[in-house]
Amino acid sequence: MSRIYWDTMLFIYWLEDNPQFAKRVGAIRARMRERDDQLLTGAFTFGEVLAGVYRSRNSTLAVETKRLMQNAVSEVVPFTIETADRYAQIRGSMGLAPADAIHLASAVEARCDLFLTNDKRLVGKFVPGIQFIAALDTTFF
Repeated sequence: MSRIYWDTMLFIYWLEDNPQFAKRVGAIRARMRERDDQLLTGAFTFGEVLAGVYRSRNSTLAVETKRLMQNAVSEVVPFTIETADRYAQIRGSMGLAPADAIHLASAVEARCDLFLTNDKRLVGKFVPGIQFIAALDTTFF
């Protein structure tokens, strides 16, 4: 069993049934269930996903989106003072965008084995506390 953190875009691909990536995200999720992996993401991910839904002014869709995400995720990582410190270390030393540093800090604080993203700029980076940062086309699944 592994602890796997999903970046925001994976949820968006899944929820919006993205023609290019939804099938791959679904296959990864199915494989994670078979292996009894834990799906984690940060509270920040919920905010990023729900911001797009609220832009559409569809409160019913926002409630449904939140419910779907809560049901899919094993653990939602809060943004604590410890996460903020880790964020500052990552942002200060690696020069990453704020959102990327928040996600990576959340993954570190949650002791994730794998950070899964579709952001090629993050793939292969070394962040102490995360064993692997991989893209959707990884062979891990």
